[in-house]
Amino acid sequence: MRGVSTGRFRGSDLLMLSPWLATLLLFWLFPVAASLVLSFTDYQLLSGQGGFVGFDNFTALFSDQTFVRAVINTLLFTVGTLPFTIAFAILLAIFVNRNLPFKTFFQSVYFFPSIVSLVVVALIYSTLYARGGYIQMILGMLGIPYPAEGFLFSEATALPAIMAMDVWMSTGYYMLLFVAALQSIPQELYDAAALEGAGAWHRLKAITLPHLKPMLLFVLVLNTIKSFQIFVEVFVMTKGGPLNSTMTIVYFVYEEGLHKFNIGYGAAAANILFILIAIIAWMEMKLVQERQA
Repeated sequence: MRGVSTGRFRGSDLLMLSPWLATLLLFWLFPVAASLVLSFTDYQLLSGQGGFVGFDNFTALFSDQTFVRAVINTLLFTVGTLPFTIAFAILLAIFVNRNLPFKTFFQSVYFFPSIVSLVVVALIYSTLYARGGYIQMILGMLGIPYPAEGFLFSEATALPAIMAMDVWMSTGYYMLLFVAALQSIPQELYDAAALEGAGAWHRLKAITLPHLKPMLLFVLVLNTIKSFQIFVEVFVMTKGGPLNSTMTIVYFVYEEGLHKFNIGYGAAAANILFILIAIIAWMEMKLVQERQA
C-alpha cells in the first residue's frame, strides 16, 4: 500500500541519507579511528616518520607532569564552574518565568553573552583582568587586595579568572533551557498546592525541582562535556600559563599535536580525554536516574 512504511530501506532512502552518511564517515568516524591508531605510534607530522610503539605514549603521559597538571586543571575548571553555572541558571530561569514586566527583555539580556563570539568575550575579559584594568580599579577603591601584575599573570588567580568568565557567559544559555522546562510544568499543580496552603519553598521543593530533573540531567552532561573541552579561552587569554597554571587537556593536545607536531603523543592524550568524558557523563546519568527512581 502506498504511503505505508514497509520497514525496509530503498535505494532512494540511502540516496537521501548519503550526505549525512558521508559527513559522519569523513568528519566523525574516520578522525576518531585515525586518532585511535595514531595514539599507538610515534608519528611525527613534519618528517612523516613513525612506527608502532604500543602503550608507550599512554604510560609516558601519566609520568608527564605537564599532562598531569592539565588533567588537574581541567577537573578544577569543571568542578569550579558546573555548580555555579547550573545554580545561577535555575535561579534566573525561575525569576524570568514569573509574570514580570519586561519579561522578554530580561530573558534577552541574560542570554546575550551566549551569542557573542567567545574570542571577543575573551579579549574583553583580558582587558578587564589586566594590570590597571577596571576590575583592579574597583577592588582598589573597595580596599580589596588584588594581584599587582594582573589576574591572568598570577598562578593563583589565572584559572579562577577564566572560570568566572565562563560562568558569566554560559549561565544565560542554560537559563533558557530551564525556562523551557519550567513552562512545561502544569499550572494546575501550583494551583492545587496553593489551595492546600503550600508556601513558595514547599512548591519549589515538591513541584518545580522534581519536574526540572530531566532538563537538569541534560544540562549536567552537556556542561560537563563543554567544560572538559575548554580551549578557546585558554588559547586567547593565557596560552596555558603562567607556569602551566591554566594548562588544560585540550590545550595540551593542541600543543603536542599542532605546535610540537608529536601527533601520536597528542592523539593518546585526546583519547584519554574521550575516556574521561565518557566515564564522568555515565556517572552523572546514573546518579540522576537513581535519584529519580
